[in-house]
Amino acid sequence: MHVVVTGASSGIGRAIALEYGRAGAKLTLVARREEKLEEVAREAGGAFVVARDLSKLDRVADWLDEAERRNGPVDVLVNNAGVMTLAPAAQLSAEEGQRMIDVCLSAPLRLTRAVLPGMLERRSGTIVQVSSMAAVVQTPGGSWYGAAKAGLLAFTEGLRAELRGSGVHLLGVYPGPVDTPLAEGGYAAFEKSAVVDALPVGTPERLAELVRLGVERRQKTLVYPGAFRLAWLFPRAARWFTAASAPALKPLPEPAPVSR
Repeated sequence: MHVVVTGASSGIGRAIALEYGRAGAKLTLVARREEKLEEVAREAGGAFVVARDLSKLDRVADWLDEAERRNGPVDVLVNNAGVMTLAPAAQLSAEEGQRMIDVCLSAPLRLTRAVLPGMLERRSGTIVQVSSMAAVVQTPGGSWYGAAKAGLLAFTEGLRAELRGSGVHLLGVYPGPVDTPLAEGGYAAFEKSAVVDALPVGTPERLAELVRLGVERRQKTLVYPGAFRLAWLFPRAARWFTAASAPALKPLPEPAPVSR
């Protein structure tokens, strides 16, 4: 089985790569930081490593032919790469906002488009779209990030209807807080808050295991940690609660991006 994981150098992507490595999959790992990818590849027992900045959309899938030559057709594509900058919309530069849209939305759409014809021809394969609970419940400072993740949610659900009966499976993944560098950067953007401190926080290792099981079981949707399923089921109530209780953003004259 050939599994492609983007954003595989740390956090959720690294955990998914290691989970599939332990399961004996052939891996292609994609991220910006080649040294980090090589470390993950060694831990996973070997992988084809692709150092790419997925905000450069003209090169987002130019490695796919070589990956399939080495490891065979893509059986599972995990669109996990993401970048998040939390800042007031009036302060965030249009360039940084566009980068979030490119990495979190445009890149996974293009990669999905690249692997889909082969999967349809074989009548098999799975595409895992790692979105975020930010697609459902938006926080202050996260308007661009939430818009990108909501776009990925809409694309996933629309494509699911198209693929009915095709043999190709889609798994939408919607993490809440997970203990990763991305989440650490998000917490650092806010003032201290008892509400935030009380939120359940998952681990990337457990989420990776649930992703693998979700693919095997042809699950449609995965929300993790499980406590956030209520927000998924009742998004209007969750948005009201978030708007009423969200902590204040810290002053961020030059917000620094945090990559997953």
